[in-house]
Amino acid sequence: MADYAAMYKRLFNSATDAIAILQKAQQDTEEMYMASPEPDIRVLEPKKPEDDE
Repeated sequence: MADYAAMYKRLFNSATDAIAILQKAQQDTEEMYMASPEPDIRVLEPKKPEDDE
């Protein structure tokens, strides 16, 4: 007969490990974003047609 308790514990531990890995990756990428320089954002005005001037 299958040892369901052992199977559940293994699945639970693996799922918990996967969640921890994903949380760490999210924290790392958030830190990378916060450490990056501010982007150079500019508002571009559309060119006016020459015949409207």
